[in-house]
This record gives sequence, C-alpha cells and structure tokens, in this order.
Amino acid sequence: MKIKTLTNNLKHVAIIPDGNRRWARAQGFKQVWKGHEKGAKRLEEILKAAYDLKLACLTLWVGSFDNLTKRSPSEVKVLFKIYKEGFEKLLKEPKIHEEKVRVNILGRWQEILSSEVKEVAQKLIESTKNYSRFFLTFLLAYNGTDEMQECIRKIATLSRKQKNLKITPELIKENLWTKDLPPVDLIIRTGCENDPHLSAGFMMWDSAYSQLHFTKTLFPDFGAQEFKKIIESYFRRERRFGA
Repeated sequence: MKIKTLTNNLKHVAIIPDGNRRWARAQGFKQVWKGHEKGAKRLEEILKAAYDLKLACLTLWVGSFDNLTKRSPSEVKVLFKIYKEGFEKLLKEPKIHEEKVRVNILGRWQEILSSEVKEVAQKLIESTKNYSRFFLTFLLAYNGTDEMQECIRKIATLSRKQKNLKITPELIKENLWTKDLPPVDLIIRTGCENDPHLSAGFMMWDSAYSQLHFTKTLFPDFGAQEFKKIIESYFRRERRFGA
C-alpha cells in the first residue's frame, strides 16, 4: 500500500521513548512502572501533535523483546495493562477514522502478550487496515536483529525455490516486517543526550540514512512542544545521502 506524503521532505519519524524508569526513580517512586503510565499519556500527546504536523508515518518503539522477557513479572504485567488500555482507547478514538489512520503492530508480540492484549491489538489492526492517509506503527516485542534474521530466513526459503534468485535491496525490503513503510527520515530518542545510542539493531535497514536526534528530556517529560521544535530543526539540516 503506497503511503501518501503529507509533509514535504519528511515522510517518516520514529521515536524511541526512553527514560520512563529513570523518571520514576527521579520522582521518588518505588514502582518504576509509574514512569510507564506517565509515558503512555505522553504518547497520546505526541500522536495529536503528529496529526497537527500532517506527518505521513509515525513509528513508536513501545517495548523491545528484551524489555518484555527480561524485566520483572510485575513490571511486565503493568506494561501489558498499559498496552491493552492504550489500544482500547485508539479503537474508540474518532480521530483514527477521521484521519484515516492505519495502525499496525510489528514485532514478536503475538508470542508473548496475553490473550486479552492480543485480542484488542488484532481488533485495532483489522479495523484500520484499509486506511492509508496516516500510518501509525507500534514496535512491540521488537528487536531489529530479530527482524533482519526473519528477513534472511524468508529469502533463504525463496532461494531454495528459485535457483537464480537475485538478492536486491527491493527483495530485502519486501521481506522485512516494515515492508509497507518508507525509510525513516528522523529518529528521536529521548533521555540519552549524554549517551547517544540506538539499541537492538533498531530498524537497521530503514534507518540507513536517518537523521538522529537525542534529547536530555526523559520521555514522561517529553511533550508536543519539544517534539514540534525537533521537527522544525530537521528542516534546517542538510541531508546528503552519501553524496
């Protein structure tokens, strides 16, 4: 499905919302999941800002596979609750249908989420699958390394059926989880200005020419105003694409 570009020169913004647990500790909360709850509210604010900016694609990494398999059961349980409530809100949100937002969830979420969360997630995907004005993608139980390994496995299977199969960039893209999304123009990672980094091979194929922005602000304090300022700063950058 072809994605319409609604903002000149900026099709796709991806956000890594980092710092929820650090924010909770800094606020004196013993329960780190308080940061996840606050962060979930910020996601709603950022989504509204994306509508205002007429962005074509917004991708949010709301949990790596490692996050959901290595952290304490109590924290993961709260995260599942937040996912369920968030997806239910989107299902009931009129603007999703007014703005023709296609919602997708990519990653290994079907392997580890509870049946209740998966049911709501599937309903959300199904109810928006025919929309194409705006693409909202959640990366959930997602590691970029897993995505690339799955892509290689698919191509290896194809090569056994097609002896003269030519490996091209187009073939790789067609076999990624993100096959329907354009390359990422801008990656924003919050809460790591002094430790700028990506994680777990984040969207490694789609981020080949991405611009990067790292904030000092932890995600629970990252609001629409700062998000819009970062978007404005993007247009002052010169993108060379290796030239």
